[in-house]
Amino acid sequence: MRNGCSRLRCVFAGTPDVAAVVLRALIDTEHEVVGVITRPDSPAGRGRTLQRSPVGVVADEFGIPVLTPSSLKDADFRAALIQLEPECIPVVAYGNLIPADLLGVAPHGWINLHFSILPALRGAAPVQWAVMHGDEITGASTFLIGPGLDDGPIFGMFTERILPTDTSGDLLKRLAGYGSSLLIGTLDGIEAGELVPVDQPNDGITYAPKLSIEDSRVRWDDPWIGVDRRIRATTPSPGAWTMLGEDRFKLSPLQHKDPIDLPQLRPGQLFATKSAVWVGTATHPACLDAIQPPGKKLMNAADWARGLDISGLKFV
Repeated sequence: MRNGCSRLRCVFAGTPDVAAVVLRALIDTEHEVVGVITRPDSPAGRGRTLQRSPVGVVADEFGIPVLTPSSLKDADFRAALIQLEPECIPVVAYGNLIPADLLGVAPHGWINLHFSILPALRGAAPVQWAVMHGDEITGASTFLIGPGLDDGPIFGMFTERILPTDTSGDLLKRLAGYGSSLLIGTLDGIEAGELVPVDQPNDGITYAPKLSIEDSRVRWDDPWIGVDRRIRATTPSPGAWTMLGEDRFKLSPLQHKDPIDLPQLRPGQLFATKSAVWVGTATHPACLDAIQPPGKKLMNAADWARGLDISGLKFV
């Protein structure tokens, strides 16, 4: 009991690590997590063995029933969800749209924790696009899911500064921590009957679709700041990459070092010193930190270049 109110009976929907962080926080409250909805086990690693999603792993740890429908229209899944009798379904990065006829299965609805200040950056990758666009501020919102894309009425939100060195992974980690408190506070307010959602404004609507592999390809003819943002936005996933001849190389975020006494480099052109590897951009050269050649592990860029003649070579 909290303040004389009964806890909410919840089924949690989510899939990746960021959702698992929020699930752990929710389990640690008095709200009752009676089930979890997550994406089906998927092949991973060199052996391509089936692996549980991070949310599924947490649910298994606490003995919580796990539903892994390949489609939310599946009749067996729907029967199992109804049998769990949820009062509320909190959602964090689940990865599937909720069919309109399922929105009323819980009296308090499906409550989404979304990592942007709505109505900005509706969609699957708000944090990645915030970093890519060079936004200085982002945040998270809780809202009641409706039939549209992230357009339901808002319960609450907070803001968070984006640091110049943030990767999307860094930022998501912080947002997950603060977002856990926001989601739990939202559920507390719903439970107490003290929280009523407010319609989103019609101005400021933007979208953040899932990043493609091509979105993660570094464009060396961009200014340095664009190259830096793209690499940070796509770290750790999908992962920034570039081509050298027929070989594909993965890249970690750049070192923020000033180029001193370097020759003029064309976009993509490589130049190595004893301690660094530089690549030309549309403005000043970029200093690589770590690089992963095909078939090898991530390594220091200077170590990779040592002993190689990269003069005149070009990333594309």
